[in-house]
Amino acid sequence: MERRSILSDGEGDCRGSWFPYEDRFNFGEVHLSSREVLEAVSPHMMEERIDRFKRVVENRSFSVCLVVEGLADFGNISATFRSADALGIQSVHVVSCDSSKRYNGNRHVSMGAEKWLDIEFWDTPKECFEVLKSRGYRIATTHLGMDTVSIYDMDWSCPTAIVVGNEGKGISDEALELSDLCCSIPMNGMVDSFNVSVAAGILMHHAVSDRITRLGSHGDLSESEKEILTAEFSLRHSRSSISIAYEFAKRKRHSASF
Repeated sequence: MERRSILSDGEGDCRGSWFPYEDRFNFGEVHLSSREVLEAVSPHMMEERIDRFKRVVENRSFSVCLVVEGLADFGNISATFRSADALGIQSVHVVSCDSSKRYNGNRHVSMGAEKWLDIEFWDTPKECFEVLKSRGYRIATTHLGMDTVSIYDMDWSCPTAIVVGNEGKGISDEALELSDLCCSIPMNGMVDSFNVSVAAGILMHHAVSDRITRLGSHGDLSESEKEILTAEFSLRHSRSSISIAYEFAKRKRHSASF
């Protein structure tokens, strides 16, 4: 199955305007809509699973995304992914900066969160940030400095990419130079930093909580976007789901030829 994605130009609005999928699932020469995918696959899935997909999609958003830059510990990356999924953040980005140390998932840490997230990989912060800005995100790096803004003083209803950096060195100079603002979690103890996966979890949790306060909910997909993402999840569910959809597409093609 081949999937197509679309990118949104411009700055977007504070409700979030970027959504990566068209309502078009390609199965060879046949295209199915999300409704057709669900028509094909749903009868072969347990109702509990279908209801779970609907609940998850209801609280999903692309308006906040996570970027992990230069993390050395794959366990930390997996832990941030697990938190992103649990909090309803669908889009995550990995900036490796070292092609010899490409991330590969640790399912024992992430609990399989990678399966349900949209993960993009980048070689440099510049490459990543340029694309994110074209999608309407502001880039907020976690960093302590003179111009740092407390996460509690930010309006998280605006599309924002949260960037966390290397466990020891923090955010790279290149990422700092290209970011729109620096933010930090106020510290009240003797230590001045959190573990990176803990910091990412706190940031995402506060972003979601702030969005709920301001907007009434974190999830902000339109009804058509919810249906598309539900269909996407139903195909990620298992290989048999994809096979069932392929058979449905074959029957559609056959009936169209008469």
